[in-house]
Amino acid sequence: MPHPDAPAPQHCPTARELDDLELLTTGAAAPITGFNAAGSPITLDLPEDLAAQVAQGGRVELVDPEGLPLATVSEAADGWAVEPLTHAEFGPFRDHYLSPATTRERHAGRTFVAVTDALTVAEHRELADLGPVVVLALVGHGTPALSKVGLLRATLRATADLDAVVVAVPLAGHGDAEADADLQRQVLATYAGPDRIAELRPGGDVVDSVADIVRAERPPREEQGLVLFFTGLSGSGKSTLAQALMDRLLEHGGRSLTSLDGDVVRRNLSAGLTFSKADRETNIRRIGWVAAEIARHGGVAVCSPIAPFDETRQQVREYVADAGGAFFLVHVATPLEECERRDRKGLYAKARRGEIPEFTGISSPYEEPQDADVRVDTTGRTIEDALDDVLDALREAGYLDLGSRQARPTEAPARPTGVTASEPAGAHTAHTAHTAHTAHTASGPLRVLYVCTANICRSPYLELRSRQLQQEDPATAGRVVFSSAGTHGFRDHGVDEEMAELLAERGVDPDDLAGFTSRHITPEMVTEADLVLTAEAEHRNLLLREMPAAFRKVFTVGQFAETAGRMADDVIGHDLIAAANHRRAAAHAATDIGDPFRQGREAAERCATQIDDLLAVVLPRLAPQER
Repeated sequence: MPHPDAPAPQHCPTARELDDLELLTTGAAAPITGFNAAGSPITLDLPEDLAAQVAQGGRVELVDPEGLPLATVSEAADGWAVEPLTHAEFGPFRDHYLSPATTRERHAGRTFVAVTDALTVAEHRELADLGPVVVLALVGHGTPALSKVGLLRATLRATADLDAVVVAVPLAGHGDAEADADLQRQVLATYAGPDRIAELRPGGDVVDSVADIVRAERPPREEQGLVLFFTGLSGSGKSTLAQALMDRLLEHGGRSLTSLDGDVVRRNLSAGLTFSKADRETNIRRIGWVAAEIARHGGVAVCSPIAPFDETRQQVREYVADAGGAFFLVHVATPLEECERRDRKGLYAKARRGEIPEFTGISSPYEEPQDADVRVDTTGRTIEDALDDVLDALREAGYLDLGSRQARPTEAPARPTGVTASEPAGAHTAHTAHTAHTAHTASGPLRVLYVCTANICRSPYLELRSRQLQQEDPATAGRVVFSSAGTHGFRDHGVDEEMAELLAERGVDPDDLAGFTSRHITPEMVTEADLVLTAEAEHRNLLLREMPAAFRKVFTVGQFAETAGRMADDVIGHDLIAAANHRRAAAHAATDIGDPFRQGREAAERCATQIDDLLAVVLPRLAPQER
């Protein structure tokens, strides 16, 4: 694994290029003598200015991640010529790395076989029947199923009772199955020369003698090294959530635990770095590199930097994968508006005044992860409640099962999830009522409550249009009950004139339109609903500030549509609502339904079209058809 601060030459080859280059410098693939030449598997991309220097007779030196010169590259008639300089002289099993010429000279007359995984019982039997063999262990980056050292250890041990020679070949994978298979055949033919080549039939249990090696390389998920990587905006609650998880891990015991909090790392590992984009990304890579080394040895690392850029998060993921660990990404998706509201340090205010350049979320972007294992919005929630989302996802993924929190004898009884000390006396009752209601209705009609500001434009359109569309499908009619309300504004008012005209044009029953009257939302309405869908993120935030225990069922319409799109098609109805909490999309202004009130016909049509598009995604996932 390259260190994040390794000195970079003008072109730093990738791990795959270095593996292929070792074939060149050791003579292990003698027919390959240049980049981009006919039949070459290697591509070397150089910056334009450096390529121009080579074209004018210059040379490029290639080094490994430690800075050791490996080869020089210069222009040739059919591409670029490669001149080997040296190769690594140390490393595990170095004496097994032989060139094709040396292999043929020492082991002529044997049958040649390539392996990329631990030998099975059936493969071991085949090798015994082949007689004297040379087993080529393909250990290049991205090729073996085990680590390169693990594959060599397993192969040497499994063939100890056979007439077999093991040769290591650092042949890298290139992400193209067909090209990789073709390259492997070429390399195998180069090593074998005129001798026989055999192909083993994979499958079955591994040889007993290497079972411990395989288990160490592929431990059960609950024993695998694990990097828990929290990412989110400043003030999102990621550090607090990460600390709560560490507390739970320490209480549970059984795993080696290391915290790599962003601020702590800044003071120690990354002291001296600035807050420029380049230095911030270097800081993240350092965190990732250390975390990967912890995972390599079976430990758990908890990281909580902002980590705003996807490219750097992917680099950290690759570090961890190369170390044999698991990378679990937690996106703390608290909206920017809520993060600013919490801004105890005044950082957002300073950033908006221009006093802090490149501040994430204000003057520098935050790229929301599309590959998060769980998304958690901490708006209006206790930390214990938000932590449950992470614990549930970790349990379902098979990495950690920390069980329920055990109250110590000296502690007061824990408050119900989602109820804080500042909540009114009725909050506990409302939460309990919701729990009972959810259990009662899990097999009955699903109750959906739409919410906007005044309950005269967007939410009545959502309610009446949803009813109409459901009634048009006999297979789903009556399986969802729709209603709507407003956060404030009008009472007992009809549907806005522009929206009413659009609903009538789309076929909504005139009696339904005439019978509609607006109403203010109440806690009882939220308690009774199985799902609350708001027009804007601000409506959602307002509800959750008053009723944090309702978090698991309150989404914006756009947020729920995006979340549903991430789920398998057969996850529907009550199951979809339950699953949405683990993979919920962020609630942000980009997915809000804009308010058309008194904005004219064009604005009303835009709003209606946006709602129709969202309902086309949401409704089929809410109303399962009768079977």
